[in-house]
Amino acid sequence: MSTNSTTHPTWLIAWMEAKEISLWGAADLRNFSTPSDQAGNRFPIAISFVIPMNPIIMDSIHKGPNQAYADEYTRVNKHINELSTTLSVEIKSRGFQSLPLAASVRSDPVNIKGDFPHKTAATRAGLGWIGRHCQLITRPFGSWVRLGTVFTDIEIPCGPPVKKNFCGSCMSCVEACPAKALKGSEWYPGLAREEILDVQACDQWKKEHYFQYHKGHNCGICSAVCPYGQRLLKKLR
Repeated sequence: MSTNSTTHPTWLIAWMEAKEISLWGAADLRNFSTPSDQAGNRFPIAISFVIPMNPIIMDSIHKGPNQAYADEYTRVNKHINELSTTLSVEIKSRGFQSLPLAASVRSDPVNIKGDFPHKTAATRAGLGWIGRHCQLITRPFGSWVRLGTVFTDIEIPCGPPVKKNFCGSCMSCVEACPAKALKGSEWYPGLAREEILDVQACDQWKKEHYFQYHKGHNCGICSAVCPYGQRLLKKLR
């Protein structure tokens, strides 16, 4: 469920239930540089939601990505984009501004990032924290998830933001990374991505070794070994 879900608009709660989205919330982004609406105003709020990946497939990539993972990655991203667009249209139909954020699109290929970090919206919405592998970790699904973000100007309850890392002393992802791109840093709000991940080393390794999977955009090893994901797998067995 979302944080403070009972105080969200009933139509939004019903929409999430109808789409079978169990983990979602709203993020206050007034202090962040978000995209602008048609009037040139920054969006103050984002609705963040989680779509889980297939845990069996995620468990299969300890040694590197495979075609099943590449296909699942495509399927979930497509689903997220469809959901985000549909939700944005629904919001607009109710008289508010809205803009969906595309899943996994590098609008800045030089710095290897998109228009806004999905993970920032998710942590601000209270959905999870950033692990040492620079990915969101959720209680229900671990880091075996993809994220959706829809910007809006609806005044709805936000957060509370997650401000703590719950990885403890675990270094499984750092030790498993074949590119040695993870620095082992403990995340906290405001910590620069570069303090956690050498994004250039990560990107170069994927392009050199896994180019057949979305031109080197896929790896997933660090996520596959995360104990929070493995915990989910044990529940299914």
